[in-house]
Amino acid sequence: MIWSLIVGAVIGAVAGAITNRGESMGWISNILAGLIGSSIGQGVLGRWGPSLAGMAIFPSIIGAVILVLIVSAIFGIKAKK
Repeated sequence: MIWSLIVGAVIGAVAGAITNRGESMGWISNILAGLIGSSIGQGVLGRWGPSLAGMAIFPSIIGAVILVLIVSAIFGIKAKK
């Protein structure tokens, strides 16, 4: 359980860094983005590549990036430049 939260937080942080929206996300948002994005990514892309805590890393990161972009578009969060 704890390991899943840690991996989810890392995946969410990576997604925030890729989308340049990491500064506006807190650690709870990173965990949620990582866990929900992992589910989305694995559901759409499958479970391929290396995995940690039951999450396939590459599909999870892709799913989290998609989730962060969608949530940012809905709430109008701009990337800091």
